Amino acid sequence: MTSRLPVLFVAHGAPPLLDDKVWQGELAAWAAAMPRPKAILMVSAHWEARPTAIGATRTVPLVYDFYNFPARYYQVKYPSPGAPDLAERVRGLLNAAGIPTTNDPERGLDHGSFVPLLAMYPGADIPVLQVSMPTLDPVALFAWGRALAPLRDEGVLIIGSGFLTHNLRAFGTPGIPSWASEFDAWVADTLVRRDYDALIGFMGKAPGARTAHPRTEHFVPLVIAAGAAPDDPVSFPINGWWMNMPFTRRSVQFG
Repeated sequence: MTSRLPVLFVAHGAPPLLDDKVWQGELAAWAAAMPRPKAILMVSAHWEARPTAIGATRTVPLVYDFYNFPARYYQVKYPSPGAPDLAERVRGLLNAAGIPTTNDPERGLDHGSFVPLLAMYPGADIPVLQVSMPTLDPVALFAWGRALAPLRDEGVLIIGSGFLTHNLRAFGTPGIPSWASEFDAWVADTLVRRDYDALIGFMGKAPGARTAHPRTEHFVPLVIAAGAAPDDPVSFPINGWWMNMPFTRRSVQFG
């Protein structure tokens, strides 16, 4: 019997996260505290494609989807094995739920995937599959997560990768403004209460939501994760703020 795995929402950070020893250590400790997965399904804020696109099922080059960083960040490697069996299973689950899929066999892992995985599973020895988000509609994505929930009982670790506050206009601004702290606290309280109607409707209900997320691609991976584990208790293995700026490091474990 395979134990049911949790579902994660990981605040993935920009490439400089690779130099943050404390955050890297927290991610590593989090992974070590969980059962080792047979495979990992990644859903990153940095890949949107309609319909759901299923990425490479063999080892291909990473996607360095960031700009104007030092050259060493573009030399990072994460040669994880492909996961063709998982790709077929994902395709079957989504199609059974009436959700169409397509293939993008050359599409490698982007930084929303490989940056946290370098800390959590540095050996790059677990098969990884990345799939795109087919929409930013929270209602549809919650159902999308529900369709993938059976993977948890098959040794697959589902990870949504994003950021709970993501306003790049605030980058470089020291201190934590009220819009950020209030939004972060609202999300935490909503998750603990499992009020997923509120979570899905966050843009009209959460304080500071429109400032925290001028665009919602970094938030909705959390909705996907919640959809895959709606009845499970919630915990926050990583908290705090990145470099004393309004980017919360809060990550979430369901189950």
